[in-house]
Amino acid sequence: MAKLNFTALPLYLQVIIGVLLGSLLGVIGGTGSYCFGLLNNATLGQLGQLVIRLLKALATPLIFFAILEAFIHTDISFKHGRRLIALCTMNLMVAMLIGLTLMNVFKPGESWHGQLSGMMAQLPPELAKNPLKAVPEGLSLDPLKNIMGFIPESLLDPFVKNSVISIILLALLTGAALRHIKYSTFIDDQSGVLIVEKLITSAYQLLIQMLMWVVRAIPFAVFGVVAQVVGKSGLAVFGLVAIFLVTILAGLFIHALVYYPCMAKWGGNMPVKRYFSQGADAMLMGLSTNSSLATMPVTLRCLTENMGISSRSARLSVCVGTNLNNDGIMLYEAMAALFLAQAAGIDLNLSQQLVIAAASVMIGVGISGIPEAGMIALPLVLGTVGLSEALIVTAIPLISTIDWIIARCRSGVNVMNDMLIAILLERMENHQD
Repeated sequence: MAKLNFTALPLYLQVIIGVLLGSLLGVIGGTGSYCFGLLNNATLGQLGQLVIRLLKALATPLIFFAILEAFIHTDISFKHGRRLIALCTMNLMVAMLIGLTLMNVFKPGESWHGQLSGMMAQLPPELAKNPLKAVPEGLSLDPLKNIMGFIPESLLDPFVKNSVISIILLALLTGAALRHIKYSTFIDDQSGVLIVEKLITSAYQLLIQMLMWVVRAIPFAVFGVVAQVVGKSGLAVFGLVAIFLVTILAGLFIHALVYYPCMAKWGGNMPVKRYFSQGADAMLMGLSTNSSLATMPVTLRCLTENMGISSRSARLSVCVGTNLNNDGIMLYEAMAALFLAQAAGIDLNLSQQLVIAAASVMIGVGISGIPEAGMIALPLVLGTVGLSEALIVTAIPLISTIDWIIARCRSGVNVMNDMLIAILLERMENHQD
C-alpha cells in the first residue's frame, strides 16, 4: 500500500489540511494545555507567526535582486518598451480604480472591527505592544516629498529599516548603472561585469531557494495559527475570512471578465467570444497551475497559433513584460492592504490610498514571477500602510487559509493580461504599418 507523501501534495491542499487539523485541535483543545501541559494552542500560534516574520525578512532582499536580475536579462528597443509600459500602466490604473472604488463604496474591512484585537492579545509581549500604528507621517502624493523620504542615508540603511520602496529605487539605480557599464564602448574588459551578473543571479537563486523552504512551512504555520484562533474565538472566525474572499474575488472578476474583454474588442479588434474561446487553454492552465510563468508556453501558443498574433508581439508581452503584466497580484495587494487598514480603524484619505496603490505596483513588479508571489509580497505592502507587525503576523496566516483560491484567480488574471497586452501591441503594429 502506497504511503501518502504530504510534501508531494500541492500547496493549497497542504494549507486546507492545515486548516482542518488546526480547526479540529482548536475545538478540542480550546485555550487549555495538553501534551502533559507542555503545549497549548497559543504556543502553536506563536510558532506559526514566526514563519510569517521570516517570509517578510527574506522577501525584502529578494525584491532587490529580482529587479537587478531583470535588468540583466531584459533586452527590448525603446519604441517597443514604451508601448509595453504604456499599455501595462493603463491596465494597472484601471485595476486600481476598480479596487479603490470597491473598498471605498462598500468598506468591507469595517466588518472586522474589533475582531483582530483579541487575536493579537495572544501574541508575545514584544509583538503585542502598540498593536495599531497611525498612518505613517509624510504619506502623500507630493513627488519631491516622497522622494526625499525614500532616499536612504546609506546603502545599507534601506535593508536595516526594511524600507521596501527605498530598496526598489536603489535596485533601479543599480540596474541602470550596470546596464550602462555593460554596453559602454569605453570599457574593453567586461570580465568584472560578467562576474557581478553571475553573483546577482546566484544571490537571486539562493533567496528563491530559501523562500521556497519557508513557503513549505506555511501549512504548518496555518495549522498553528488556526488552532490558536479557533481555540480562542471558535469556528465563527471563518465567516470573517469569507468576507475577505468575496471582496478580493469581486475586484479580480470585474477587472478580468468586464474590462479585459471590452479592451480586447474595442482596443484590439478581437471579438469577445474569440478572446475567451481561443485563449481558454492558457486561462484554464493559469487557474490550475497557479503560475503565469508555468503557463507561458501555452499562452504563446494560444496567441500565435489560435489568435494569429505575431511572435514579436506575443513574446514582448508574455516574456519581456512578465514583470509588468501582473494586475492580479497588484490589485490583490492594494485591496488587501486597504481591507486590513479599515479593519484596524485606520482612516486613509484618497491621497494616502493612491500611495498604497503605487507601493503595491512597485512591490508587485519587483517580486512578480516568483511562486506564491502574492503571499510573499503582502506583508511588505501591509507594512507600507502603517500596520504594525502584530497585526500583520495575526492577519497573514488567517488570510492564508483561503489564499490558494485567490492565488489561482490572480494567476488567471495575469494570463489574461498577458494575452490582452499582446493583442493591443499587435493592433498598434498593424495600425502603424
